[in-house]
Amino acid sequence: MQLPAFLRRPRWRSLALLALLLAPLLWPLQQLAERYYLGELLQQNRQTLDLYVANLLGTLRRYEVLPQILGDLPALHNVLRQPGQAEAVAEANGLLKKIRERTGADSLYLMDAHGRTLAASNWDQPDSFVGRNFAFRPYFSEAMAGRQGQFFGLGTTSGKRGYYVAAALREGGEPLGVLVIKVDLDHTEQLWGNTPERLLATDKHGVVILTSHSDWRFRATRPLDADELAEIATKLPYPTRDPQPLQLNPGDWLIQQQHIEETGWTVRILAPRSLLERPVRAVLISGGAGLLVLMLLLSLLLQRRRHYLERIALDTRTRQELEHRVQERTQDLEELNRRLKREVLEREQAQQELVRAQDDLVQAGKLSALGTMSASISHELSQPLGAIRSYADNAGVLLDHERYPEARENLQQISQLTKRMALIIAHLKAFARRDRQAPESVALQPALEDALALLANRRRSLEVELIRDLPEATLWVQAGETRLRQVLGNLLANALDSLAERAPPRRLWLTTRLLDDGRISLSLRDNGPGFSAEALERAREPFYTTKTTARGLGLGLAICDSLVNALGGELLLANEPGGGALVTLNLQPATSAVGAQTVEDYP
Repeated sequence: MQLPAFLRRPRWRSLALLALLLAPLLWPLQQLAERYYLGELLQQNRQTLDLYVANLLGTLRRYEVLPQILGDLPALHNVLRQPGQAEAVAEANGLLKKIRERTGADSLYLMDAHGRTLAASNWDQPDSFVGRNFAFRPYFSEAMAGRQGQFFGLGTTSGKRGYYVAAALREGGEPLGVLVIKVDLDHTEQLWGNTPERLLATDKHGVVILTSHSDWRFRATRPLDADELAEIATKLPYPTRDPQPLQLNPGDWLIQQQHIEETGWTVRILAPRSLLERPVRAVLISGGAGLLVLMLLLSLLLQRRRHYLERIALDTRTRQELEHRVQERTQDLEELNRRLKREVLEREQAQQELVRAQDDLVQAGKLSALGTMSASISHELSQPLGAIRSYADNAGVLLDHERYPEARENLQQISQLTKRMALIIAHLKAFARRDRQAPESVALQPALEDALALLANRRRSLEVELIRDLPEATLWVQAGETRLRQVLGNLLANALDSLAERAPPRRLWLTTRLLDDGRISLSLRDNGPGFSAEALERAREPFYTTKTTARGLGLGLAICDSLVNALGGELLLANEPGGGALVTLNLQPATSAVGAQTVEDYP
């Protein structure tokens, strides 16, 4: 499908012309953004400046009243009256040190009327003020003149900056001395360093005394005249007598200031113009991005129709191809479905044949086991039959002689012997009948007794001592009546075969226990020769046997293992450390069956 030429290419020339027309709109956008963000920045800086000035004034005012309050302390007056008394000086030193610790001041010291320091809070430090004369400091002369002394400068002894507050101690209207408190403003200056703006405080000379930028400290913000330089040389407020000028380009900063009348200081906040340029640049970028998006939208609109027509043509071709492929795929699926149905039917038939073959194999195994036990069964039945014949003959003779009580006793013995024969036959019928496929609740102890009864004659002939450790309460397991008897019969028969290979004494232990996972475990242990290494590995293989062909085909343990696995159980083979084989049968527990059949109930 061929499209018109004007639809096959975007109109880039029109877009470029539109961009040229819209670009001048960015200039008024820049002006509006600068005006807005400048007002916001100035307002924010004014609030920051007011906050830091308030913090500075709060720190200074907290100490301004202390010299006047402390000037009435008797310990300080005693030192001024008796400067040579050691006890008075020691008491004053201790008092000033304690006051410094409580107020947080840098230091406190007491001078006499001549400026000599008599007591100080740092009297025990290497840079102690005791004995030093500070009469040259302006705060001393102001305090002696009756005014409050205020001064910011570098300590001549400690070398640390500080704000000095002083007041005279008077007695009878005459000044005795001056008490000075030095305030450390380093913490206040450290707070200033946490802002993106730069803050600085200058004294009356325009020299920076506090700043958030350490390189600006003690630099002059304006030229100093000769009188100011002379005053600086006399009072020594800075580490240098000729402060170097602070080189600042006013065009790089937005400057706001506030004057503090109490100290004569001026606090300034300097915000770099980058703080203003950054949001303005972001607005311009956003505006440019908006124009770009607008042009992209227009470009998309110009190409929308072309894409729409192409999509219609493509959808038509795709739909035709899809219909053709669906038709082919449907035919393939129908053929595949027919093949799958045939395979499923064949698999179901094979599965049914496999189940029948397995069932026939189990039945054959049971009949084979019955054949091996036929001698024992014949012996069990021949004894009561001979006794019945003897008791019947005797009963006839006794009746001829009219000895009726003795004849009745013989008949009772015949009845007891027939009951015994019926029980043996019931065991055989229970063992030989076909079992149901679904597991059911089966009593373990009766099934074990049935298997033992069928092998009782052989056990007695081998003189095998049977040691039982079974609970009195009936244990119910998930199994089939006949299959469980077949498994137990095979396991007991194998144990007797193993014991036949050794000399007496022969012992067979039967024990049960409850496992941690709730399963019921039956253990058969003998003192025979045990399993060989090869037997442990291959015992579950069909037709593997360690017996002669006359005594077995090697299907017993293979059938047992298959039956136990089908019932959800587990058959374990091992050797006892002390000798002999250990066979463990683990079965799933079941609830007691209502009306469960006993051996005598089997038809």
